[in-house]
Amino acid sequence: MIPLRDTTKSGAFPFVNLTLITINILVFLYEVSLAQNVNNFIFEYGLIPAKVFSFANIDLGERLFPFISSMFIHGGWIHIIGNVLFLYIFGDNVEARMGHFRYLIFYIICGLAAALFQIITNVSSVIPMIGASGAISGVLGAYITFYPKSKILTLVPIFFFIQLIRIPAAIFIFIWFIIQFLSGMGSLGAGQDTGGVAFWAHIGGFVAGLILARYFQKGGFRVVGEKGRYYH
Repeated sequence: MIPLRDTTKSGAFPFVNLTLITINILVFLYEVSLAQNVNNFIFEYGLIPAKVFSFANIDLGERLFPFISSMFIHGGWIHIIGNVLFLYIFGDNVEARMGHFRYLIFYIICGLAAALFQIITNVSSVIPMIGASGAISGVLGAYITFYPKSKILTLVPIFFFIQLIRIPAAIFIFIWFIIQFLSGMGSLGAGQDTGGVAFWAHIGGFVAGLILARYFQKGGFRVVGEKGRYYH
C-alpha cells in the first residue's frame, strides 16, 4: 500500500515538518555526491550498536551523536522517497496538534526510542542503523491517536490492477504495524553482520508515539474525525 494523501487539513503551516523533510533530502543529496566514499560517511555518522556499548577508547560524543545524525541518513532513493512521503502526509497534522516546538521534541524522542528498541534486539551488531523511519513511526503513532477516522487515499495493487482506495487511518496504520511486527519477528536471530530493514526501530518508534502523543498535544486531548468533527 502506498499512501498519497490524507483527507484531514492541518490548518497550520508545518514549517518544522517541512524543515525536517528538507534536511533529510539535503543530507541524502550530499551522500549521493560522495559517490564511492558514502560508506565511510555512513559508518561514521550511522548508529552502530556494537560501537555504543564497546569498551574501546571511544569518546562519549562518538557514542551518542550518531543517535541523532543517523536519523537524517538514508541508504538509497527508495528509502528516502518512502520516508519523505510518509512524513509529508502524516507529519503536518501531528505538528498542528502539538505545536511546532513540541512536535520537534516529540520527533527526536521517538527517533531515539526507535534506535534504542532496535539496539536491544541485537546489541552486538556492527551494521550502521540509518534512516528517519523510527521517528516517522512515532509520527504514525501520534496520527492514529489524533486522527483515527481520517481517510488515507492509498494506491493498492490488486493482482495486476492498481486501485485508488480511501482507507481509514486507523486501518491503514494498523495494517502497517502488523507488517512491521511480523517482519520484526522474522528478523530475530539475525547475525551481527546482517543488514536489512530495522523493523524493531519502526515498532519502538510507533509505540513511543502512541504513548507520548497525548502528553505533547496542545489544548487538551481530542480525537478528530472526518470533516473535522471532534470525538471525545
